[in-house]
Amino acid sequence: MANNGESTNVELIIVNALKIPGVKVDRKEFLVKTFGDKLSSDQIPLLIDKGPLDVGISKEQINRMSKSLVNKRTLQSSGTSFTAGLPGGWAMAATIPADTLQFFGVALRLSQELAYIFGYKDFWDDEELDLERVRNELILFLGVMFGVGGAASTLKVVSSKIAQQTLERLPQKALTKTFYYPIVKKIAALIGVKMTKDTFAKGISKVIPIVGGVVSGGLTYTSMTKMGNRLRNTMYDSLNYSPQEFQKDKDEIKREMPDIIDIEF
Repeated sequence: MANNGESTNVELIIVNALKIPGVKVDRKEFLVKTFGDKLSSDQIPLLIDKGPLDVGISKEQINRMSKSLVNKRTLQSSGTSFTAGLPGGWAMAATIPADTLQFFGVALRLSQELAYIFGYKDFWDDEELDLERVRNELILFLGVMFGVGGAASTLKVVSSKIAQQTLERLPQKALTKTFYYPIVKKIAALIGVKMTKDTFAKGISKVIPIVGGVVSGGLTYTSMTKMGNRLRNTMYDSLNYSPQEFQKDKDEIKREMPDIIDIEF
């Protein structure tokens, strides 16, 4: 089992990967470029403020566009090196391997874009990264992409309107401390374990050490497409969420992570 030190390393890698040119996604620019030609000029402010769904883009259209985005981005990034323009040259890469940063950079850019398509708010506050959201949503997104047990259920539970109505009765500080943050921390630790198992199982010869695990030296179209579609499917499922599914996901979280759930919701 991975330890808390590994989860801390994952957070550090994410923060550094987000500094790579091309990884940060400008929410306003992205939404206007993606949906602007489908809306009138007076709808654009609502798109930026609320997101595609609230401005009248159907769930089915959002899903189609997100599927196209996954295919497009992973095809582009399979031959792209984000680390070429890394701030500070290779000094940072000596601490965090360049291929590791590139791998996370691709995943984080795609996860931001998918989140904005599905109505998430901006991850950046006046050009500065909201670190609390890194520890929460972005790590959770990666957990879903890597297929970490319980991650998809957690994302649906915390992002659904049903969950918001149920959990809003709890003080935010208590909610973060007893439920959300412990789950995210465990997902971060499990990512390291997941990469170790996946890499050895595939017999990849070239490996780079990372948080006690390994990742392949190359980024393939197939692997990142699969990861992107896991996240896309989970976000789409949360748009069509029922009380029965909410209960099912709660049970899944408790089954996958019984040692960290100490709150009834």
